[in-house]
Amino acid sequence: MTAGTAPALGAHLRQQAGIDGVNFSVWAPDAHGIDLCLFEPGAASESRRVALRPAGDGLWAAFVPGLAAGQHYGLRASGPWQPEAGHRFNPARLLLDPWALALVGDTERLALQTGHACADPLHPTQPWGEHQPDPADNAAHMPRCVVVDAQAELSAAQRIAPRPAIARDRVVIYEAHVKALTRLHPEVPEEQRGTYAALAHPAVVQHLQRLGITTVCLLPVHQHISERHLLERGLSNHWGYNTLNAFAPEPAYAAAPADDPAAVRAEFRHMVDTLHRAGIEVVLDVVFNHTAESDLNGPTLSWRGLAQNRWYAMGERGVPHNFSGTGNSLAFSEPRVLQWVMDSLRWWVQAFGVDGFRFDLAVSLGRDAALGHAFNPRSALLSAMAQDPVLRSVRLIAEPWDVGPGGYHTGGFDAGWLEWNDRFRDGVRAFWLGHAGTRGELATRTCASADLFHRQGRLPTASVNMVTAHDGFNLADLTAYQHKHNAANGEDNRDGHGHNLSANGGVEGTTDDPAVLHRRALWRRALLATLFCAQGTPQLLAGDELGHSQQGNNNVYCQDNAITWLDWAQADASLTGFVAGLAALRRQHPGLRHACWFEGPGDAPHTAPPHTAPPDIAWLDTDGHPMTPEAWQAHDRRTLTALITVGDDGAAPTERLCVVWHAGPGTITLPLPGGKWTVVMDSADAAVNLDHPATEAGHTTLNETGVRVLVQGLHVPEGHSPGRS
Repeated sequence: MTAGTAPALGAHLRQQAGIDGVNFSVWAPDAHGIDLCLFEPGAASESRRVALRPAGDGLWAAFVPGLAAGQHYGLRASGPWQPEAGHRFNPARLLLDPWALALVGDTERLALQTGHACADPLHPTQPWGEHQPDPADNAAHMPRCVVVDAQAELSAAQRIAPRPAIARDRVVIYEAHVKALTRLHPEVPEEQRGTYAALAHPAVVQHLQRLGITTVCLLPVHQHISERHLLERGLSNHWGYNTLNAFAPEPAYAAAPADDPAAVRAEFRHMVDTLHRAGIEVVLDVVFNHTAESDLNGPTLSWRGLAQNRWYAMGERGVPHNFSGTGNSLAFSEPRVLQWVMDSLRWWVQAFGVDGFRFDLAVSLGRDAALGHAFNPRSALLSAMAQDPVLRSVRLIAEPWDVGPGGYHTGGFDAGWLEWNDRFRDGVRAFWLGHAGTRGELATRTCASADLFHRQGRLPTASVNMVTAHDGFNLADLTAYQHKHNAANGEDNRDGHGHNLSANGGVEGTTDDPAVLHRRALWRRALLATLFCAQGTPQLLAGDELGHSQQGNNNVYCQDNAITWLDWAQADASLTGFVAGLAALRRQHPGLRHACWFEGPGDAPHTAPPHTAPPDIAWLDTDGHPMTPEAWQAHDRRTLTALITVGDDGAAPTERLCVVWHAGPGTITLPLPGGKWTVVMDSADAAVNLDHPATEAGHTTLNETGVRVLVQGLHVPEGHSPGRS
């Protein structure tokens, strides 16, 4: 990794006229004045104020001699208080620098630091248009920004092991929360559990390697705070989708002291370095669709106090748009906001060595003000990422929707992007768990959803396939609960999605009924097998391989406790072994991870003359004959067979795969094409057998619900040219 450059804005060490000091640069185009407030460590009030000077283009700047790395500071902005015009300046409120590279100080109740006078910030009642500025100085209740030696940080990143080289068809993503993954791990020292250091512990790394994970996607690690409604209920924002600082790791996830941000940064780099050395990439879930300032009843911490009308996409009467559901969508058509996002992303790549990003509610990033805030896949920000020399080579993953008008765009991003595929999730759940669906839908989803992604040069790997994700039921609960049980969240079970396509096997929740438990286990293994045997990029939710339950809660964003902390002590070891076997099966057989689109034809005969190359994929009905149009759309048939004949990376095929999905009732016997076949995976028996000799010919019998994969070796004549791929 080559050395990078620090963001231009913020606080940076400089030498001017031979004198060492710090240059401060702040963007506040509508302000009448910006004051820099300097603090001694631990002091409740500033020791010195410095008035920044206009520097053109909405910037305010000053060089302050004699300052060094470690200096604590904050900002104050003066200007008009005109709520219905979007201006909410209040110099009594200390503000954070959006470009600060580190923060120190208590953030637990920061959501109550409003810029307007409010008798009870937990229960606001005053209309937004009647807000008045709070005259009280709140510096004692605000964290401090910290001056960081950016060049030293970039140099430290040079010692991180290089990013592993992973072919696109080999990627297996593991979505995990730093704390929840490791908080209860018995082999991790108590003082490290729940931290970046724990994620780098050999026991955790070895677990990831056993599962065949190539890419860990971490839920937000940007420093964040909890919203006021959670403070009111005595809860916290466990997931972290409420960013306070986009340049610094969350200190609560560090074994290092929270008041030592340099040690926190070093621990984060050690985690990335360790995972890289183990052959594992690190991708961060990032939240740029909104900030921690929430709606207009929320706090004034930084962006709102410096330039609300510029940072946020403004609607009518001084109220920001609400494309994210939080009431303060960012304005990505504003060049400085775009610069802030790009600076943050580059900083995490160049100063921390991360390998990519998953963008929460990514449609918000492409909303174009010139198009009435409609989604534009080539908007300024998305185009900037595509061409940026730092970002164009990292993994970019979109959650391709938001909650605003016209916010659903699965398949709508440009080439180079991977996207979460909710259609895969829903289609696969419906097939296995008894909801309305067809074999045509299953085939489309397991072939990387060509109806969504096969356009403009995109590849099957663009589809990030998932059965579960952090948002919604996990696998254990998907197969044990018909309904959500979110009472612990304090919203009378109103929160969380009601359309889960789940099933309980006959009993809601926990049970010791062996028949119900057996049925659930069949479902879980079939769902996992479908995930790992599908074209596209598989994503496994941390804990699904352990059988961890979240007690039927499908919205655990505020549960920082044993509901979300993975229960390693009660882990289902056989399920973990089965998932590891599935990953090995996928690695071994190119037909399960074909990086190009299948050509078919779907109606080709399943046998062919010896001189004719078989189709790369052929679909068979239960009678062994090609599927008919009517059969594809039948809602009462739940068994499907695919014959896949492809080579690895353009080479001639050396094997043929037979993949059977059987969600129908009872036993079924299916004819097989001629020759001997080896059963290499049977989810019903929890079996993955990579090296067994050929055992079946003529037919195969499935006695229970599940996925079965059989393989047949092919004779490749010497000197035969590579086939299609």
